[in-house]
Amino acid sequence: MSDEMKRDLQEEMQNQTEEEITEEEEATGTQETEPVQDDTESNDTEAEEKADKKASKKKFKLDKKQDAMKEKIDELEDRVKRQMAEFENFRKRTEKEKAAMFETGAKSVIEKILPVVDNFERGLATIPEEEKGSAFAEGMEMIYKQLLGELEKMDVKPIPAVGEEFNPDFHNAVMQVESEEFESGVVAQELLKGYTYRDNVVRHSMVAVVS
Repeated sequence: MSDEMKRDLQEEMQNQTEEEITEEEEATGTQETEPVQDDTESNDTEAEEKADKKASKKKFKLDKKQDAMKEKIDELEDRVKRQMAEFENFRKRTEKEKAAMFETGAKSVIEKILPVVDNFERGLATIPEEEKGSAFAEGMEMIYKQLLGELEKMDVKPIPAVGEEFNPDFHNAVMQVESEEFESGVVAQELLKGYTYRDNVVRHSMVAVVS
């Protein structure tokens, strides 16, 4: 074999050897790279799982806190509603008590005024016929009518008596009489006028009833 052929053979073998080494290195590099790539993907997955767990835990705490706040708000709203209801009941009760006190006071004043009305009526009834047109009689009549007008504005009204059927809710029978004009059980005579205040009896009428 000539020297030239030997050199060509050596160069070919060297080139083949270098190619095999290169292939082995590439194969080795591929094998070494793949595990590193798997570790990176695994680390990314673990990081994502940790992040999800952290987010889930944070959301759970937030939901729990919101539930506690909602429960506290509901409790406060219920307390406010109960307090408002208690205040409304207190207001109504106070107004009712005030109205009752006013009614009691008004009734007491009316009871004191009624004897004055009685005296006016008695005084007017005793004026002689010839003096009924005098200034004194007319003055008494005007005061009497004014007094009745003020009582009427306060919803004070006289109780009907003569000719009415006896009613113990309004009439107080103090005597029985015979009468050809009225039937039995009917009021024939009014001895003292009775009055009502807002449909409540302030003073019963003293009457004589037909037997």
